[in-house]
Amino acid sequence: MSSSKLRKPCSFTILILSSLNFTLFLLSAASFAPTILLKMPPTSFGMAFLMVSTISLFSSFIGFYSHLTHLCFLTHISLALASLTGQILTILALFTKEKASLKMLNSSRDPKEAKLLVRLECGALMAMCLLQFVVLVLSCLVNSCVVKNYEELEAEKEAIARKRSRRIAKVQEESTGNVAKIGEVKDKEFDEKMKSKYGQCQWVKTDFEP
Repeated sequence: MSSSKLRKPCSFTILILSSLNFTLFLLSAASFAPTILLKMPPTSFGMAFLMVSTISLFSSFIGFYSHLTHLCFLTHISLALASLTGQILTILALFTKEKASLKMLNSSRDPKEAKLLVRLECGALMAMCLLQFVVLVLSCLVNSCVVKNYEELEAEKEAIARKRSRRIAKVQEESTGNVAKIGEVKDKEFDEKMKSKYGQCQWVKTDFEP
């Protein structure tokens, strides 16, 4: 009963987490567009943007399976932390040094268009950063919930195994007791038969004696 109560909120949290990971996946894929539109092939600074988007993309993809195994969870957490760090650093760079960022991106587009694309990239990164943080927290909650469910299931299995072993031991005791009783009954019957047989012979012998 307690495990079923725990599974309901856990499954609901997994559903929310999957939805957030899917949204993060779409945002990460969309964040490639402004950097590519600014300059193709991108500069080293633009490649850093693409790297952050790629890590976020992989993090959101692995997030769909992070609750299944411990290895997936650790990989997802590592990628999520790396993605979150990269997003924060990129947002700070675009906020504090917008002009310097535009120069490092070295876009051949109109300055207004380039500035708009940079701000779109910054907005996408801010949304990704917020989602990534929420996903990170929910992933830890789901993992702890899954671990609790697993521990409870193991405890239930152990309790069932103990009950089964007790029942088997009880049945074995009863069966050995029944076998002993049957043996006692047979011994008594045998003794009675022997007594009646030898008692009759003794009676016949005394009759025929002079």
